Amino acid sequence: MTRFAFDIHATDGKARTGTIRMMRGEIRTPAFMPVGTAATVKAMKMEDVRASGADIILGNTYHLMLRPGAERVARLGGLHKFGGWDRPILTDSGGYQVMSLSELRKITEEGVTFASHLDGSRHLLSPERSMEIQRLLGSDIVMCFDECPRADLPRAVIARSMEMSMRWARRSREAFDAGEEHASRAALFGIQQGALDEGLRKASADALIEIGFDGYAIGGLAVGEGQEAMFATLDFAPQQLPADRPRYLMGVGKPDDLVGAVERGVDMFDCVLPTRSGRNGQAFTWNGPLNLRNARHAEDTGPLDERCPCPTCRKYSRAYLHHLHKAGEMLGAMLLTEHNLWFYQQLMAGMRAAIAEGRFAAFAADFRRDYCAGR
Repeated sequence: MTRFAFDIHATDGKARTGTIRMMRGEIRTPAFMPVGTAATVKAMKMEDVRASGADIILGNTYHLMLRPGAERVARLGGLHKFGGWDRPILTDSGGYQVMSLSELRKITEEGVTFASHLDGSRHLLSPERSMEIQRLLGSDIVMCFDECPRADLPRAVIARSMEMSMRWARRSREAFDAGEEHASRAALFGIQQGALDEGLRKASADALIEIGFDGYAIGGLAVGEGQEAMFATLDFAPQQLPADRPRYLMGVGKPDDLVGAVERGVDMFDCVLPTRSGRNGQAFTWNGPLNLRNARHAEDTGPLDERCPCPTCRKYSRAYLHHLHKAGEMLGAMLLTEHNLWFYQQLMAGMRAAIAEGRFAAFAADFRRDYCAGR
C-alpha cells in the first residue's frame, strides 16, 4: 500500500487536478477538507460527511490535546475509530490556536507555553510535543509546528517569526521521523510563512524544501488581510513551492476564495465557514449566499438551490428552513450544514472537471458572474 503519492492528472493555466494516494484512501484535488475540530464535523454524522463528497477531514491538535486528551484518544483506538471516520485525516499542529491566545501564552525557542481556555491549566506545545500528539491521534497528514504572526506586524518581526518557524519545521521533521511506525504510514507537511512579503515567503519556501516534506502548506493568510491582499500573495507563493507536491492553503475560505486560489495553483483547503454558517442560518448557493433568517423566505416553497442534489434541497423548502432557524430548532443547523458541505464539494468537483477538460477560465468566469450577482 502507498504511504503517500501525488499524481497530477491535468493542468489548465496554474490550476491543477490530481490525486493524493494514501493507505486510508485517495484524495481528489483540488480538495476541500471539512473541519472536525473536536473529532466531529459539527451537526453532521461522519457517513453524511462522506456522502457529501469529502475524501478527507481535518482534526485539531490544540482542542483534542485538551479534551479528551491525545493519550486517551490513543487508548480508545485513535481518532479514526473514536470519531467513526475511516478515511484520511489531516491534523493541524495546534500552532495557530495557541498563537491566538495572546493573553494566555508565552513564546520561546523551545515552544509555546499557554493556559488552557477550558480550565486554565498550563501546557507546553513544542515541535516535538505537537508531533507526539498527532502521532497519538493517528493522523494521516501531520502538520509541522509553526508560528502564525499577524500580517500587519513590522517586517522585522515577521522575519524573526518565520525564521523560528523554519527551525521548528526542522525539529518537527526530526521528531516525526523518530516515530518510525507512524512515519511509515503518515505524511508530513511543512508550512510556508512570511505574511504578505514575497522575499520572506521565498526564504521560507527554500528552507522547507531543504528540509524536505511530502506536501507544503501556505500559512499566515486568511487572518484579516482581505481577499485582494491574499490573492496578491497567492500570485507568487504557490509557485515558490515544489510543483510535484500538494499545496495546501490553510483556513480558506469563502467559495470565491477557493476558485481564486485554485486559479493560482492551490490544491487543498480547509475552513469552518460551511459548518459555522450553517449553524447561523446562512446557506451557500450557485447564485450567492442566502440568509435563511430573512423574512422574504417565510413563504418560499422552493429549494435552497435548484442546481443542488443534496438531501436538504431535495426534500425541504426555504420556508421550512426559515421556520427552523427562527424557532431555534437544531434541525435547521443540521440541514443547512449538510447543504453547505454538499455545495463546497460540488464546487470542488466542478473545478476538477473543468481543469481536466481545459475550460477552467470559463468555469471561473461563469461562477463569479452567478455567485457574485446574487450577493
